[in-house]
Amino acid sequence: MLRNIIYISASIVIFFLGLVLYGVFLNMNQESLAEIMSRKGLKQLNNVSILIDRKNYKLELYSENNLIKTYKVVFGQNNGSVKKSANDLITPAGKYFVCEIDSMHKYYKFIHINYPNAYDAAEALRKGYINEEDCARIIEAGEKKNCPPEDTPLGSGIGIHGIGKYDYIFRNLPFAFNWTNGSAAVSNRDIDELCSVVKIGTPVTIIH
Repeated sequence: MLRNIIYISASIVIFFLGLVLYGVFLNMNQESLAEIMSRKGLKQLNNVSILIDRKNYKLELYSENNLIKTYKVVFGQNNGSVKKSANDLITPAGKYFVCEIDSMHKYYKFIHINYPNAYDAAEALRKGYINEEDCARIIEAGEKKNCPPEDTPLGSGIGIHGIGKYDYIFRNLPFAFNWTNGSAAVSNRDIDELCSVVKIGTPVTIIH
């Protein structure tokens, strides 16, 4: 009995290590942003914007509406399309902007977007998820280009972040494993690249 348990456990570990090594192989030839810019003769990126495609697990970085680089990305644990509360682990869809960049986050680095925005607030008010006071506070924050308040029923804290200390494992998984609170997660290396070119106000569009 003990021998069977050991064999099964060893098989699972070997299988998992095989997946990671396969992922490492797939990622070996990925070009860095600097290499892509050099190849395209770009010294800097202008009018940067980000498109996040939840259905296809990709994040696209644009400069002047030209696609520069595509990143692998994973999302929230739930598959719904509308966040009804802060407890819904759903990646929201909509048009947002970067409202804060945190370089000391538990998932390495965090690009905070202004979810919920005015549209999210209006829809939540119409459906009875929030009251008029909370709706007004969210709208006011957006008008001032600030991050939305965290203490409304819709919450806040949605954005793009790294993986943190388990980066080597998660970034090399050859399949999509959704694990976030609703944010979009990329590798630590990729969030470094994104943080080097985005700024407060950078547009971020999320589609399902």
